[in-house]
Amino acid sequence: MSGKADSLKTILYALGANFAIFLAKAAAAFVTGSGAMLAEAVHSLADCGNQGLLLIGLKDAKAPPSPDYPLGHGKAIYFWSFLVALLLFSVGGAFSIYEGIHKLTAHEPLNMPWIAVGVLVFGIIAESISMAACMREVNKARRGRSLWRWFRDSRQSELIVIFGEDLAALLGLVLALLAVLLTMLTGNPVFDALGTLAIGVLLVVVAVFIAVEVKALLIGQGVEPERKAAIESFLTARPEISRVFNLVTLQLGNDVMLAVKAEMSRDLATPGIVDAINAVEKDLKAEFPEILWSFFEPDAAD
Repeated sequence: MSGKADSLKTILYALGANFAIFLAKAAAAFVTGSGAMLAEAVHSLADCGNQGLLLIGLKDAKAPPSPDYPLGHGKAIYFWSFLVALLLFSVGGAFSIYEGIHKLTAHEPLNMPWIAVGVLVFGIIAESISMAACMREVNKARRGRSLWRWFRDSRQSELIVIFGEDLAALLGLVLALLAVLLTMLTGNPVFDALGTLAIGVLLVVVAVFIAVEVKALLIGQGVEPERKAAIESFLTARPEISRVFNLVTLQLGNDVMLAVKAEMSRDLATPGIVDAINAVEKDLKAEFPEILWSFFEPDAAD
């Protein structure tokens, strides 16, 4: 697929950054007693687990077709991506909200808050590097579209998840840093608790948006609108085809299934229709290599 992003590279960048950040956050949370820092440590650990699940999904999606799965296992990545969204919601968001509520009632002071500040600054730098790597791949895929339009149209669920996670992680780190700094300046631990709550709400919102997008892919979305229009234009321009009555696509991970109902050129004799269809399908798959299965139905009417 033109503009195809390298999801594996993006996942590995995010995994390395999040594991380093988790270790630093966990140590700082233990020393300082910061709820916002603890929420961020749990968030980073959950992200590491999530990226591990996405790697499993990418591996499962490469399994070959079988009698039970004639169209292959490409959609396996959608299941694992949806599971990541659920974990981001529960382990990340729900835990942070719980910790924030607990801190609001406990009013525990911070110990050595400068350690937390240093770790958060390190985390912001490391997460920015991961986000930059993610954005390089996203920019390959979005082809001039806005980030929101790409997020809504993209069929790469694993890239959607990594983008959402990296964005939530970076914003969460900024919120945690603000919470710790305000607590230091005012001496009021309520700001730390409010920062923890804000991080939890942020994670829940991002998880919901990711889940909605991946749910559509699980149900059975076609290819991106621009890609479908390009396929239809390709077929319409073929001399063997007079009219395209119907074009159905189904996104199956990195692969695509295509079904076409079309009127063949009247110049073709009946024996030549099969050769014409074979020629169209061969050139179609060369132009759009993501199409793994194609089903062509010649007809005289819709």
